[in-house]
Amino acid sequence: MRIVLQRVTRASVRVEGQLVGAIERGFLALVGIERGDSEDQVAKAVHKISGLRVFADANGQMNLALGAVDGSVLVVSQFTLAARLDRGRRPSFEPAAPPAEAEPLVASLADGLRGAGLRVEMGQFGAEMAVELINDGPVTFVLEL
Repeated sequence: MRIVLQRVTRASVRVEGQLVGAIERGFLALVGIERGDSEDQVAKAVHKISGLRVFADANGQMNLALGAVDGSVLVVSQFTLAARLDRGRRPSFEPAAPPAEAEPLVASLADGLRGAGLRVEMGQFGAEMAVELINDGPVTFVLEL
């Protein structure tokens, strides 16, 4: 599982021009599920994302977690994060989990974050999505589990 976390001041996702998810301050989580990923990785991701202290405290230091700043998470499935680019000019998506395996894990991640007390919005799995964001910082992390 590979997750790109971007700290945002706002983010949204549209499908066919219709808004399907939007947040203000928080994380845009682009989620790539790979073959063999399981609920174990999901649980670790929930723990890491909900506790990651990357928001500024009163002294301007990255010291606060998402809940402390009343932040939200926009979860967007992105199978291209599982691509291999080591050969040729076209990416290989062989490492990506098939949709029947990936979709429940993405949903489980969102449910787990909700269970951790966070507000969560989602993109639409398998859809062609237009994602807009304002990266705050910019602050971007890659989480590999």
